[in-house]
Amino acid sequence: MSRRRLTAIERSGTGLRALAALASVLALGILSVPAPAIAAPAGEITHVSGAVMAQKANGQSKILTVKSSVDEGDVLATSDNAYARVKFTDGSEAVLRPATQVKIDQFNFEEQKPQSDGMVLSLLKGGMRAVTGLLGKRNPAAVRVATPSATIGIRGTTFTAQIGGIGGLPPGLHVQVVDGTIHLSNPAGSQNFSAGQFGFVPSLKQPPVIVPANPGIQFTPPPSFNSAVQGNTLGKSGSADCEVR
Repeated sequence: MSRRRLTAIERSGTGLRALAALASVLALGILSVPAPAIAAPAGEITHVSGAVMAQKANGQSKILTVKSSVDEGDVLATSDNAYARVKFTDGSEAVLRPATQVKIDQFNFEEQKPQSDGMVLSLLKGGMRAVTGLLGKRNPAAVRVATPSATIGIRGTTFTAQIGGIGGLPPGLHVQVVDGTIHLSNPAGSQNFSAGQFGFVPSLKQPPVIVPANPGIQFTPPPSFNSAVQGNTLGKSGSADCEVR
């Protein structure tokens, strides 16, 4: 065999060995890349009565039962006769009434990093009772509930919010404050509401107003839901139970 032929074979072998070495390096590099961190759940379901679902951020749907986790980006939905109680990792709670949809737009809570606090819920339809937790106590500006008519700012409180158009309530946002204070705002104006007050916001084009009496908000979860929330009472009222008839 000629020297030229041997040189070609040697070069070919050298090239193959170089490719194999490069492939090994790339494989090691891929293996050494840390896997993306899995975000901790925002909270979990503690009580369920009826059918409750979650649509995940990836579009998949999940049936929720007691101890099911809920995550940032989830849309929680209750059926026409269902209630669900969500306990968030900061101690906040939300009890969803029947025919309700709530999206967890943002939830960021690290006990040692208050500067990164953030909790944003969107009440898309129906209604809920909410009790604020540590996020609302140490960084109220970082917690809010968005609705089609106004944004609810939290000031350390227990309140009920319900979107009208069903059950005899006029269309718009209806609120009742059980304890503490909330702040409603939209492009047309803003208004604070304190314990014992009811409020109404017809639309984004009309400002929030105080109404003199309960306009017909109904919130009657099973008794087990009420006793569970009482065990995590905030504020001065002595009870976080909010049953409006």
